Amino acid sequence: MDYAEARKHMVDGQLRPNKVTEPSLLAAFGRIGREGFVPAALRARAYADDVAPIGPGRALTSPMVLARLIQAAKPRLGRKALIVGAGSGYSAAILAEMGLVVTAVESDADLVAAARPLLAAAIPGAQPSVVQAELTEGNAAGAPYDMILIDGAVPEIPASLIAQLADGGSLVTVLSEPGRAPRAVLGTKSGAGFHVQRLFDAHAPALPGLKKEPAFAL
Repeated sequence: MDYAEARKHMVDGQLRPNKVTEPSLLAAFGRIGREGFVPAALRARAYADDVAPIGPGRALTSPMVLARLIQAAKPRLGRKALIVGAGSGYSAAILAEMGLVVTAVESDADLVAAARPLLAAAIPGAQPSVVQAELTEGNAAGAPYDMILIDGAVPEIPASLIAQLADGGSLVTVLSEPGRAPRAVLGTKSGAGFHVQRLFDAHAPALPGLKKEPAFAL
């Protein structure tokens, strides 16, 4: 399979027609080999317009959804970004390729072990920091972050992650609540609080450990 040609088709056939217009983002998707971040037996599926399995119960977000989430956060060169649910590291590689200072948090030890060498190969000299921790913990030691990407579907945005967002920063993810269609959202933090707006309908793989806490009832 010609992966370089597959990346070009992904950019031109999946991203550009779906309102992804940021040049540096398109360039990063065109340069970073998605096939390297999925198991060898599944590389033929790496550039499909769909999620790509990477391990038990885990998958990469589809290219279109990931690209639109990142674009909505308006990443800028040199800004600090936190990725929650880094998986094998693909989204971290995209943001690092765009020149952001990236910290990637992942709870699965096998995925952490896989992500570190993959990122070292994909982004020589500017690898994201990969931290093994529970996803709800984020990485408070590096806070505040200008951008947080929760790379997967969650039923709610944990307050612990909002607390790690800088004033004026952006958080993007897919909200998947019972009884409602999943939707990509953009959260922005200011002195007045944290405001969430709907972006577009979207499906993404669910992230473990980010289940909504049940409310107490009499």
